[in-house]
Parts: sequence; C-alpha cells; structure tokens
Amino acid sequence: MECLFCKIAAHEVDSNIVYEDDKVIAFLDIYPVNPGHVLVALKDHAEQLLELPDEDLQTVMLAVKKIMKALMNLPDVDGVNILQNNYEAAGQAIPHVHFHVIPRKSGDGYKHWPGSPYAEGNAAEITEKIKEGIR
Repeated sequence: MECLFCKIAAHEVDSNIVYEDDKVIAFLDIYPVNPGHVLVALKDHAEQLLELPDEDLQTVMLAVKKIMKALMNLPDVDGVNILQNNYEAAGQAIPHVHFHVIPRKSGDGYKHWPGSPYAEGNAAEITEKIKEGIR
C-alpha cells in the first residue's frame, strides 16, 4: 500500500484525526491554509471523484458537513471553504479523493482565483458543450 491517505486510514501513519467512522477519516492537513484545516477522505481508495459510487460520495459529504459545523463553532471562524481537486493539473497532490475543509476568518488575506467575463458568444457555446456532456 503506497497511498499516504490509505496508510493514515489504516493507522499506519500518525495523524491528528478529528473524526472517524467505518467509511470516513478526517484529519488535520499538515500544511494548513489556516489552523483547523481538515482533510476528509473515504477510507477505501479511489483516486478521482468520478470513480466514487454515489453512495460513497454521499457518505463523505455528510462527514464534510459535520466537520464544517464543528469548525463554525470555533472562535474566530467566520466562514469555511470546501475544496476538492481532481488530477494533478487541478492541484491534486495526493491521488486519493479527499475534501479540504478550511476555516476562514474575515480579513485573513486569502483570495479566490481571478475570474474574467466570457468573450461575446463563448458562454452560450460552452453551455451547450457542458449540456451535451451531461446527457
């Protein structure tokens, strides 16, 4: 077993576990954006979100919600970001599906990535391509 998160789930690697049940494990990120930054992962290995059965996705999202609720009860937490990266190009560093639950404080200095409006006609074209992929 080479996957770091599988090793954490099997308790072969020390981690600061904040929540665990038979399907999910949640632990502090070792490189937190803010104190209390938690990673929530299914214990069963899957590299990308698209590999998860819907039931497993529901299970992990309910755990994410529990962690978010706990973080919102901490002092100085004004909000929470929930992030999930797929594939290296999107910033996925560990190839095991996991969600970042990041406590935020107003004025903590972190910004979202910049956005820009669509060029004339591009939004309609992209909308149709996405709809075709959903059908």
